[in-house]
Amino acid sequence: MLKQRVITAIILLAGFLGALFYMPDLLWVGLIIGIVLIGVYEWARLAKYSSSGTDIYLCLSLLLMLAVVWVNISYPTYSEFLHLVVYALAGGLWVLIVPAWMIGGWQVRQPLLLALIGWVLLIPTGLAMVDLRVQSPWLLLCIMSIVWMADIAAYFTGRKFGKHKLAPGISPGKTWEGVGGALFGVSLYMLILIWASWLPASQQMYPGILFLAVWIIVGFAVIGDLFESAIKRQAGVKDSGAILPGHGGLLDRIDALTSTLPITAGVLLLQRLI
Repeated sequence: MLKQRVITAIILLAGFLGALFYMPDLLWVGLIIGIVLIGVYEWARLAKYSSSGTDIYLCLSLLLMLAVVWVNISYPTYSEFLHLVVYALAGGLWVLIVPAWMIGGWQVRQPLLLALIGWVLLIPTGLAMVDLRVQSPWLLLCIMSIVWMADIAAYFTGRKFGKHKLAPGISPGKTWEGVGGALFGVSLYMLILIWASWLPASQQMYPGILFLAVWIIVGFAVIGDLFESAIKRQAGVKDSGAILPGHGGLLDRIDALTSTLPITAGVLLLQRLI
């Protein structure tokens, strides 16, 4: 199982890096729309939509994403404001709604509400992958690699030392030791990047602020991971899909990115506007 996961991860990483650095902007936007639509399909599966309901949800999702692209092209003056609104919605979801959801053990089954949550979950993630790449492909890669490093460190630390459950009612396999390993792993990773001067110019800041920002990213990554686990538990499934051998579905791989990328992109956009 681990061997299959590693092979799939290597293939995905090679393809992603090629697209990130060499794909033309318009094709990159098309790729991101495709990724978001796969996530929307898996979300519809978790929400228990019918076949026709899933088709309608996919079509509406595509229209929403095309509308954002149209505003970017036709009204560039207003695009930053639109992006800020999208990221603010995502921030509200992750800072206020999701923690209350998991603490309260909510069971949300209303189709319309689940559709709205799916959009706030996935569309800002896709938008962030476009916006951050425009600033710098290295910036997007840096943020994503922090999340990946946290995930890897948490996995191995949790397996080796995990004793204290993080959220047993949501995901019994996750431990506080795993969270500690994630924080230690990304801290070591950032020290290596600083030493090697591999950080993007936009990320050159005081080390204390940089490490605080990275730890906050890890915190949101954990919340994103737990939230997807809660949704899967509600749906009664182990994986969100089966598109990725050894990994499950797309949502199983980008769960931590859905919380971290929009918030990071929103903070950086707000910083530029201020």
